Parts: sequence; C-alpha cells; structure tokens
Amino acid sequence: MDEKEYKAKRAKEVAQLGAGETEYKYEYAPELLEIFENVHPEMDYWVTLNADEFTSLCPKTNQPDFGTIIINYIPDVKMVESKSLKLYLFSFINSGEFHEDVVNKIGKDLVALMQPKYLEVIGLFYPRGNISIHPTFSYAKDEEKYKEIEKYRFLNRNLNPQRVE
Repeated sequence: MDEKEYKAKRAKEVAQLGAGETEYKYEYAPELLEIFENVHPEMDYWVTLNADEFTSLCPKTNQPDFGTIIINYIPDVKMVESKSLKLYLFSFINSGEFHEDVVNKIGKDLVALMQPKYLEVIGLFYPRGNISIHPTFSYAKDEEKYKEIEKYRFLNRNLNPQRVE
C-alpha cells in the first residue's frame, strides 16, 4: 500500500479526527473510542499517552478529582486514535467513581477496543485529605514475553518515575 492509499484508508477509519465540530459528552461514553490499523504489527514498540488534566467526580462528595492518566501499550493490529481518546477521557468529567474504578474501567475499555499485546493504565490522582492515590491496571496477551513484561512492571512499578514530562 503506498502512502496515498494509506492516508485514504486511515481517514476512513477515524471519524472524530478532522471533523468540523467537536461534540463533548459529559457522561461516561466508551462509544467515542476509535481505532486505526497499526502499520507495524510485526514490531514490538511502546506507545505512551499522557492525559494531564483528567477530571472525574468523587462518588461520595460529588467534588471534582483531578489527576494524570498515563496509558502505556504495545500495539498489535489496532491502535487507539488520540482525539477519540481525549473525548472519551473527558466523558468522565461528571462520572462519580473511585480512582481505582476509573483506572480499571479505562483499562478494560482499551483492551476490548484494541486487543493490544500489552497495556497499562496508571492514574496519578492529586491528593485529597493529604493522600494521593495511584492505581495501576495492566493486561498482557497470553504470549510469555508479554506476561513477563506485566510481571516485571507490576513488581517494579515504583522504580521508575511515573510521570513523563
């Protein structure tokens, strides 16, 4: 497939990107997520996506919770389109859920969408009551090398900085 054919194919795969007007959803909306084909599925490489202004609501107090969501994954055949991810993450703005639930929901939605080789979602929520919460979701395909990555990352989660600046 030449470059022109690739661009035409990719344009058909994603509807949000390049759309004239953006419609924001104010309630959890996983249907906003879009994918496109990975043109390098034979390779293992990392994709890191940082959402530094993530907001949801505390389910008990209804007060806003702020944080950073970090998504690291090794794509297989499908990849998440970044604008659709931004709109999806924004849809949590009025969603009353605990931090751990938010991170697990995002992780499960992305696994169902992409079926990546490996995926982790890290939530770095700002302190409330002097305690910050940093839940992590991880998923690995059944292939041994991805299970090893998952095990290593789980056991050594706090060895590396979790914030990419």
